[in-house]
Amino acid sequence: MSRPLLFTPTQIGNLKLDNRIVIAPMAQYSAEDGQMNEWHLIHLGQLASSGAGLLTIEATAVTPDGRNTRGDVGLYSDDCESAMARVLRGVRRWSDMPIGIQLNHAGRKASRQKSWEGGAQVPPGQPDGWTTYAPSPLAFTSGETPPTALDRDGLAAIRNAFASAARRASRLGLDFIQILGAHGYLLHEFLSPLSNQRTDEYGGSLENRMRFPLEVFEAVRDAFAHDRPVTMRVSATDWLEGGWSVEDTIAFVDALQARGCAAINVSSGGSSPAQRIPIGPGYQVPLARAVKHATTLPVIAVGLITDFEHAEAILSTGDADLIALARAVLYDPRWPWHAAAHFGIQIKAPKQYLRSQPNRLRNLFV
Repeated sequence: MSRPLLFTPTQIGNLKLDNRIVIAPMAQYSAEDGQMNEWHLIHLGQLASSGAGLLTIEATAVTPDGRNTRGDVGLYSDDCESAMARVLRGVRRWSDMPIGIQLNHAGRKASRQKSWEGGAQVPPGQPDGWTTYAPSPLAFTSGETPPTALDRDGLAAIRNAFASAARRASRLGLDFIQILGAHGYLLHEFLSPLSNQRTDEYGGSLENRMRFPLEVFEAVRDAFAHDRPVTMRVSATDWLEGGWSVEDTIAFVDALQARGCAAINVSSGGSSPAQRIPIGPGYQVPLARAVKHATTLPVIAVGLITDFEHAEAILSTGDADLIALARAVLYDPRWPWHAAAHFGIQIKAPKQYLRSQPNRLRNLFV
């Protein structure tokens, strides 16, 4: 039997991957003042020994007021950088898996409760609350405090903050950067006409709405080590009439590719609580397929992909080049091992765990 595509090597830019399983960024809401701690060492450590091809650190804020919650990881200070360095040293001592980071500014969806606290907005002036910023002074949902519209100085400051975080990521030796341009956070807010009602050169036409996210991409690309890839995560649709569309996404991807983007991670939604998403296994794969057919960049599919055969089918039909796992790998941190066992092939495992393979799978680990 031929080797399954899920376990064939590939690469993103110059970054070589042993297989096509990507661990997606997953917010842990457990940082303190933006600084990683022992929880992140435990969390990332177990995922770095999973056998996946690539590991992505959770959405990491480029400014304190760009955090989604008070528990978000940041990379906006020396203290944040030092804390992340400690975690990375611990993980890298025992794993050679490539590790990257997702950089983000939460925009009008900043200053919120942690997910297990309900996720509601914490208004400015309240404990753990702060002023939020966005393209336009439009609240995410009724009853929330509207954000402050960014002026030119504010735009420049955030652009510079992304670049500064990219330089810190470069010093930390991270293997790639993913910029979060999805899920209703700041860069997606500029892209979507649902959240961007500006009348200057950053609003109105598609070209204008793409301008600031592309400026941020260029700033990050310039600041990060030039031999390491910078990628983008997009919401391919707002799932609402009059919102951001697949056609808009394809135009954005073309512009990103022209600026040196190395891969596209295709997600969706997040711009409005009125969205109506047909959630089910692989519900975002048709979006990845549409982008894949329109670009030569590697495309990463994500979203309720939990079954081994389903993941393989997405690759074998050409709908995507890589598969990203999020909640599925939280539930089963050994998903790549189990997928390898399912397909009857070998996979890398820590030597400390070699004794764990069942008798019937004596050739599973290398």
